[in-house]
Amino acid sequence: MTSAQDISPLDQARILSEALPHMQQYDEETIVIKYGGHAMGAEETAKAFARDIVLLEQTAINPVVVHGGGPQIATMLKRLGIQSEFAAGLRITDAATIEIVEMVLAGSVNKQLVGYINEAGGKAVGLSGKDGNMVKATKTSRTMVDPDSNIEKAIDLGFVGDPDKVDLTLLNQLIGHELIPVLAPLATSHDGHTLNINADTFAGAVAGALKAKRLLLLTDVPGVLDKSKKLIPELSVKDARKLIADGTISGGMIPKVETCIYALEQGVQGVVIIDGKMRHAVLLELFTNQGTGTLIHK
Repeated sequence: MTSAQDISPLDQARILSEALPHMQQYDEETIVIKYGGHAMGAEETAKAFARDIVLLEQTAINPVVVHGGGPQIATMLKRLGIQSEFAAGLRITDAATIEIVEMVLAGSVNKQLVGYINEAGGKAVGLSGKDGNMVKATKTSRTMVDPDSNIEKAIDLGFVGDPDKVDLTLLNQLIGHELIPVLAPLATSHDGHTLNINADTFAGAVAGALKAKRLLLLTDVPGVLDKSKKLIPELSVKDARKLIADGTISGGMIPKVETCIYALEQGVQGVVIIDGKMRHAVLLELFTNQGTGTLIHK
């Protein structure tokens, strides 16, 4: 990769000048960025991401960061000798596990990311959906077919939830005031329990409530791929539903795309699935003509 030292001052000025119309497009707009546990990667990658977030704020964009932490949770559970049970591919989060989930997400991962953003010159504020009753959720209900009896049964996933209400009171106090919210995907149930929310789903709900200009889902894949494994640069909601129906979009990409569709229906103007392991992926998407990843729109 060409380093900044190898680029002439004139070329550096040209690159900055070409970014101007993109900066104007997002001026004073809110961008929600979901930063996945896998995308976080090494410290150097996370620090580069933090610098990019500070750059967004310095160019009059309002970034809101939602982070995951699946790999970090798995590491901590293993270290503490807590065995996880799975059903239909989903982790069952019991009372012991939700304590660890909250400790890792709202504690170590959240504050580490806040620290990196502040180190880069930003003013990050670490929160979870529990703060200020920001996100209320209901317990997730899932079913699976028993392989022996072939009967569909309900699964109790424990303290896992789906967001059903977002209160923007707290976020509205931060956004537009040089503060960068960094949100852990935890919420409170209507009876006061802590629920773990899928980070993509949480980001979609927050972006929808904020009517964000863009929702960027940083993950560990380049975007939505066609059947020959080539990147699809752009999709309408109608196209996306067709690709789910014919099996082109499959596995873990289905809930990601469904989150994109939900966010668009709630008022987000565009959602982009991006490879978060790529350096400066956020800047490439927002400030260059070619962009990166897959843009999904109405």
